Amino acid sequence: TFSKSALMSTSLIASLSKAVRLSTMDLDKKENFIKRLNEKICNEIKVVVEKTHVEVAIVVGGGNFWRGRSNQHMDRCTSDHIGMLGTTMNALAIGDAFKQLNQPVRVQTGVEMRQIAEYYIKDRAIKHLTNNRVVVFGCGTGSPFFSTDTAAALRAAEIGADALLKATNVD
Repeated sequence: TFSKSALMSTSLIASLSKAVRLSTMDLDKKENFIKRLNEKICNEIKVVVEKTHVEVAIVVGGGNFWRGRSNQHMDRCTSDHIGMLGTTMNALAIGDAFKQLNQPVRVQTGVEMRQIAEYYIKDRAIKHLTNNRVVVFGCGTGSPFFSTDTAAALRAAEIGADALLKATNVD
């Protein structure tokens, strides 16, 4: 069991009780997007939070919207910024799915976008977690050239997570 925090990295999210497989590649099919999120992921995470009181933070990938490395003709920074926007779209969708399940949630991003989500501040993220909110991180680290796997490791270290669960289709 984990006593404090678990940080989950997605494109594919795993709960502590059992793995739930939903990669962002599966989210390409836009029909019933929120329904599938609720059924396959968010409900199981909500159950874990309620039954175990584990603090859960999720770093979301954006591969269902953008795979920047596949476009060799675009500036890398621009491509990575587009990818960050993709992670934010997924973070907002996951946040909304949790809201529909009445699970307290906060979406934080590594790039300031006040009208859309809360800007990532470590102490604020920790406070949300201690108040039984799931925290969903978008925009990766907020800097180009770093993967969402790097963001997951960074956020886990920053919030003092006891565990980081990587569950993606990407090596």
